Amino acid sequence: MKKRMKKLVTIKMALMLACCLLAGCGNGRGTQQVDGERTLVHIGALKGPTTIGLVNLMADAESGETANDYEVQMATAADEILPLMVKGDLDIALVPANVASVLYNNTDGAISVIDINTLGVLYIVSGDTSITSVADLAGKTIYLTGKGTTPDYSLQYILSENGLTDCTLEYKSEATEVAAVLAEDLNAVGLLPQPFVTVACTQNEALSIVLDMNEEWDKVQDQGSSMVTGVTVARNAFLEEHPEAVTAFLEEHAVSAQKANNDVENTASLVVEAGIIAQAPIAQKAIPGCNIVCITGEKMRQALSGYLEVLYDLDPVSVGGTLPEEGFYYVP
Repeated sequence: MKKRMKKLVTIKMALMLACCLLAGCGNGRGTQQVDGERTLVHIGALKGPTTIGLVNLMADAESGETANDYEVQMATAADEILPLMVKGDLDIALVPANVASVLYNNTDGAISVIDINTLGVLYIVSGDTSITSVADLAGKTIYLTGKGTTPDYSLQYILSENGLTDCTLEYKSEATEVAAVLAEDLNAVGLLPQPFVTVACTQNEALSIVLDMNEEWDKVQDQGSSMVTGVTVARNAFLEEHPEAVTAFLEEHAVSAQKANNDVENTASLVVEAGIIAQAPIAQKAIPGCNIVCITGEKMRQALSGYLEVLYDLDPVSVGGTLPEEGFYYVP
């Protein structure tokens, strides 16, 4: 906990010190006009499910088939993207949902969420096929990664809402360690995200998905919220200066996400090419379980606000101390 708090404080200090940069006094790189009215947009994204819905757009951009010109920079952790957003080196970023809230709170509301790009990617995996409901987890040990992270909070919330208080949560440092436990003991239960779910089940056919956490979230929610993994944010200075570019991006992002779901084979090849998943067969199996979307407007606000409320109730620090104000949600 101390390590996590120290990390959050460090990020907060960096964001607060550079807050003015997001308001429009960046280092001069920023957004540029190219080829007349075409806009060069700098995008930051994470190597994971949150970017799978973007790969078709990236391919179209390379062939000049998009309204904007896009320069996409991928990173392995949100900590690499946030400073670039703060400095104005990025105009748009695809980040975890709670990280967007932290960024908003610590930059005096200088960014807005423009869409949800990924819903839940978490699944309960086990070789014990007798598990068919959350109630069947009673008294069991569940292996997972990231104590004090959103997967941890999401699991705790679903267990609590189902009245389970006797589960033991055992944390591992990496998803591969959880998969190793499951491979050694088929009766073990693990919480894994995609694509690790697909990798684990491919390597050991005795393992399978026994519970879809998206479905379990929906069963205990009656306010229209959803389990949200990733969102897309934009600097407000960029939004104000280039509203047409934002509109074009959202339209092209929606098309790209739809392609990811409808043309899994070609999308898998692009995912491998981008270095998000190493092998095309794994990518093809994992993509349908990644819940790739492009949800905007009021539907986005409702789905995301309820999710952040759950995280806030469990630990206010997870969303930056306070829930974001309405300006956080870009609803044209």
